[in-house]
Amino acid sequence: MTITKDGGARERSEAFERGLKTRREVLGDTYVDASLDKATDFSWPMQQLVTEYCWDEIWNRPGLSRRDRSILNLGMISALNRQHELRTHVRGALNNGLTKEEITEIFLQVAIYCGVPAAIDSFRSAQQVLDEISD
Repeated sequence: MTITKDGGARERSEAFERGLKTRREVLGDTYVDASLDKATDFSWPMQQLVTEYCWDEIWNRPGLSRRDRSILNLGMISALNRQHELRTHVRGALNNGLTKEEITEIFLQVAIYCGVPAAIDSFRSAQQVLDEISD
């Protein structure tokens, strides 16, 4: 259990702790800490759900590598045009070993199968991340 700044208590299961470890390894401590710190009593259940099910139940499955999961996420999130999440997963993809060139290829494929506007937005979002990283 974790005590929040406002004195509230938040349950953290074993699945949460395993997922949190993976989430930190993929997205980085800074991003994860910011997400958790911003969570309110209203939004904490979503942090639990994402950490336990996305990051533990799915990302920790043995069937695909983290690199492969990153490739899938970039394509799916691009297709859904969820640019905030895409920026997060571009960072994760780089942490999982993808190169800028591979990310370019993913977005070119998105252009063909999901539409040029989705790919253009994805390139823009990814460029923001690359610019931040190179600063």
